[in-house]
Amino acid sequence: MTLSSQPIPLVQRFFARCCLSTTVVLAAMIEAHGFGAAGPVYPVAIAVDKAGVIYLADRDLPGVWRWEGERLSVLFQGSKQFRTPLNAIRCLALDREGRLLAGDSATCDVYRFDEQGRPHPLTAQGKPYGQIGIPMAIAVDAAGNVLVSDLELHRIVRVAKTGGTAEPFAAVSAPRGLFLDAKNRLWVISGRKLLRIDAAGEKPTTIVDDGVFQYPHNVAVSDDGTAYVTDGYAKAIWKIAPGARAEKWASGEPFDNPVGIALHEQRWFVVDSRANAVFEIDASGKPTRRAWTLLK
Repeated sequence: MTLSSQPIPLVQRFFARCCLSTTVVLAAMIEAHGFGAAGPVYPVAIAVDKAGVIYLADRDLPGVWRWEGERLSVLFQGSKQFRTPLNAIRCLALDREGRLLAGDSATCDVYRFDEQGRPHPLTAQGKPYGQIGIPMAIAVDAAGNVLVSDLELHRIVRVAKTGGTAEPFAAVSAPRGLFLDAKNRLWVISGRKLLRIDAAGEKPTTIVDDGVFQYPHNVAVSDDGTAYVTDGYAKAIWKIAPGARAEKWASGEPFDNPVGIALHEQRWFVVDSRANAVFEIDASGKPTRRAWTLLK
């Protein structure tokens, strides 16, 4: 698929920026109330490495928490000043070498963390800001290329493993969640739809159309091709087995706004921004809230 040459409608760009402004206001309200001393306050994304270490993106910190066992600590804390790195962190992923990636709408870029926990921009190329409007999700292909959904410009871009230019990969309306499955197929949350792009340049296949999800955030796919979608408004995790209809796999209490989702060794991890929690979900769909001990 090639990116459409047509300009992005102004109303769509306005809507995307309104969503961004709402999040900024929410973060300011949280800060004004003085929360955050005991750990994450508004976690919006999660990644789990091969060793089982959990990383959380916290819009209020703003920055990234590292959670190993029950021990929780700050990996990186950005500035409260807008337009500074990771001031508006939105998504996390791990590259093929296990290095952490984080998307930030304040500087319109994706950052890769080094061994000292320092973030380095991938697309800024020496400038203050990068080339991605509002990065909402990240996936890494077999070659190490970084795919990013850009909510502002309604597209998915591809950035080389070493960084550089954000090249158009696909035109997708209102893209949010991304996931590359075991067959290297790209799953995309687009508005209230779930799409799948089987190969670069191919037209997306609609897996779940409008009218099922209420407000889907992210998607993750198991090795057997079953997709799991977090839905904030429905307070649910949807399960879509190959060739089957979407069904609610886990829903209601204790979920309030499930946003991020990750899979590690047949265990599902879901981060809920309003419940301010990470839930571990077993094969039956039963969630258990994980406890942490904050390291000072």
